[in-house]
Parts: sequence; structure tokens; C-alpha cells
Amino acid sequence: MAEQIIDNIKNAFRGILENTNENENVKNETITNEKKISTPEGIAVAYGSLVIMAMLPIIFGSIRSVKLHKQKKASGEKADTMTKKDAMYFPLIASMALFGLYMFFKVFQKVHINLLLTGYFFILGVIALAHLLSPVLNSLMPAAVPKIPFHIHFTQGEGKHKEDIINYKFSTHDIVCLVISSAIGVWYLLKKHWIANNLFGLAFAINGVEMLHLNNFITGVILLSGLFFYDIFWVFGTNVMVTVAKSFEAPIKLVFPQDLLDNGLNASNFAMLGLGDIVIPGIFIALLLRFDDSKKRKTRIYFYSTLVAYFLGLMATIFVMHVFKHAQPALLYLVPACMGTPLLVALVRGELKVLFAYEDHPEEKPEKKEKKEKDESSHSSSSNKKKESKKAK
Repeated sequence: MAEQIIDNIKNAFRGILENTNENENVKNETITNEKKISTPEGIAVAYGSLVIMAMLPIIFGSIRSVKLHKQKKASGEKADTMTKKDAMYFPLIASMALFGLYMFFKVFQKVHINLLLTGYFFILGVIALAHLLSPVLNSLMPAAVPKIPFHIHFTQGEGKHKEDIINYKFSTHDIVCLVISSAIGVWYLLKKHWIANNLFGLAFAINGVEMLHLNNFITGVILLSGLFFYDIFWVFGTNVMVTVAKSFEAPIKLVFPQDLLDNGLNASNFAMLGLGDIVIPGIFIALLLRFDDSKKRKTRIYFYSTLVAYFLGLMATIFVMHVFKHAQPALLYLVPACMGTPLLVALVRGELKVLFAYEDHPEEKPEKKEKKEKDESSHSSSSNKKKESKKAK
């Protein structure tokens, strides 16, 4: 058994170094699982649909991110944002995770790995879809379904040491959302149908753009720059990205059949777009919408211009892929488009300093923190002295 695993590992490394046999047979990354030659109309419908499905999570996720940002500011809740250090390490962590998955698929049986991953993504997908559908279904729910509130609250300790373990509020409407999401999840588990896959994929993408916040423009530039080289290396330099994308049976990509016009909903020749090519540029574009919103402008110039640039970058990816008949790292085209556009707009408008200075959640400088701590300590010491003098009197 051990010898077999070692042989598999050797073969995996040999496959990476040789690198080409698998890549030559793959048409795109936005990837095409090409089983039959598709008609030009079918290809146009497939890629047109993928582009639309890529744009929608960025638009809706960005709008929701602005609402979430305002809610957290109003409540005084500390937001979880990506720091510059996180952005620098992210491509390295992503590379290790990608290579780890590649080795798992080479060493162990693909069926067993996908079984575990399917169960994991089923739970995540149901939660993500329920969170997405909740506000929509709440507004559409008929009056016949009563909205009964529930509150699950578990605490640990007493008095000052009391801590919340679970503090969750929900209603009967949320339970209905969970049931619908679970039904879609079961459909995905049983059939692995591409529509169910896309519903989960869209839910992941919208929630990702909504909840993953970059604190400032520089952090976004660091993240996109690192992933720019990450994508190029793993697509052009090795067969790792393509192998994992083809082997990984989970809703981490949007798919659309190129033979839909011929075979209907049972079509099987898919074009694909990874969620990373949506969420990574999406969180950067969402930051620009929050920047526009902070300036209280009537127009959202940075958001709309970068959204158009993302669309053009995606179209360039598809075009180059079909011209050269080779896998293309989408971030090779998306990163320059999404980074260059806001810089150009800021340069034309004379707002470069304003753009670079903007922060979602401004951090206090160390000097100010020290001054605050000194003031607080001096205030507390003076109040203690007053109390002591009163006692003496």
C-alpha cells in the first residue's frame, strides 16, 4: 500500500514536470469539457450565459456589501477585513491548497475525495443559498404563513465571565428558506445537475463578494497582483489547475452547456468559469462601490467603469482562448483591467490621493492610541483620588 502511494506521488510529480499532454487537450480555463464539436450558436449561448452569470454576483454582492458595511458601522461592530499581510500571503496559501488537492487526486481515488467534498459543500451551499434567498422570500411570503420569531441562545459562564456560544434569531420564514435550499441541495447530491451546481455557485459568489471586505485600495492591489502571477504560473507553468478543475466535483465553478440547443437540459458538453475569477475581482469592485458611496456622489463612476473593464477582460479571455485553442488564466486579463481602470479614472479626476487614502474602517494611529490610553488612565487615577479624599473627609 505504501509503495503504491509513493509510486502515485512520483507519477504526479512527473506529470507536473511534463506538463503538456493534459493541457494540450484542454480548450479553456474558463474550461471546456469538449466531448463533441459544438455549433457556433451553442458556444455563443454558453459563453454569453457565463459572462452574464459572472456579472450578476459582482453587481448584487457589491450592493449588499455596501448595506453590510453601513450596518456594521451603525452598530459599532468591528468588521473582519483583509489586511495587507493577509493579501500578501493569500497567493501562497492558495497555491499550497491547490497543490494539496492535486496530490490528493493523484494519490487517492477521486470518488472518495469527491464524496467528502460533496458532503462539505452541500452544507455550505444550503447555508449560503438560504442566506441569499431569505430577504427575497420574506418579501414574497404570503400572509397565510405567519412570521413567528425564534431565538436560540446558549451562554457559558456567569456574571462578567458570561459569553455567548450561540446567539441566533430566526423566524418561520427563515425555516421555509432553509427547507427550499435543502431541497436544492438534495437535488444536487443525487443528480449533480448543472442548474443546481450554478445555484450553489451563484450563492457562494454573491456571499463572497458581500462578506469578504478589502479595507483599502492598496490591499486590493497587493491581492490582485499576487493572484495575477499565481494564475499564470498554475495554468501556463503546470497542469495542476486544469487537472483539479476537471477532477473537483463541487460547486466552485459556474457551468453552462455548449450543446444546450441540441440536447436541452440533459446537455453534457460544458464551458466553465471558476468562482475565483468572479469573487477575487468582485471584492475589489465592491470596495470601489463603497468608495463611491462614501463620497455621496450621484454617479458611481469608479464602480461602473471597473465593472465595464471586468466585462471587457472576460470577453478578452474567451477571445484569446478560442484563437490560441489553449487554457487561459482569466486573471491575466481581468487583473490589469480591474486595477488599471480605477487608477486611470482617479488620475483624470485628480483623485489619486483620495483613492489611496480611503479606508472602509480607518485604524487609529499608535500615537493616538497611546494618547487615549494615557488620558483614560489619568482620568481614572484622578477619579480614584477624588473618591479617597471624600472617604477621608
